[in-house]
Amino acid sequence: MARILVIDDEPLARRAVVRMLETLGHEVREAGDGTSGLRLWREASADLVITDLAMPDLTGFEVIGILRAESPALPIIAISGSLMVGDQELVSRAAQLGAQLLGKPFSWEQLTAAVAAALPAES
Repeated sequence: MARILVIDDEPLARRAVVRMLETLGHEVREAGDGTSGLRLWREASADLVITDLAMPDLTGFEVIGILRAESPALPIIAISGSLMVGDQELVSRAAQLGAQLLGKPFSWEQLTAAVAAALPAES
């Protein structure tokens, strides 16, 4: 399975995502802020990064921008609790950075589908 890095400043939300991904058999590392997430990424890259957009030190958009500069093909899923239906600005910014956008709260099925779509098909 894949190595996934989850970056989210909300501990309960982060742990829930980590548990879901571990249940699917993925190896998951987690960080509570963008700076720590980037440090973990640089220590040992991942096959997929899932990052919250609203974080206090570095926003998810900043994290995504840095990751894109270092690894342009890296699959990234951006998650946001403030995503409103029709919030075209968030959708557009995420798309410009090449990240999938998933609104919180999301279901097991939505997370599973987003992860499957983000990861390259295994041969």
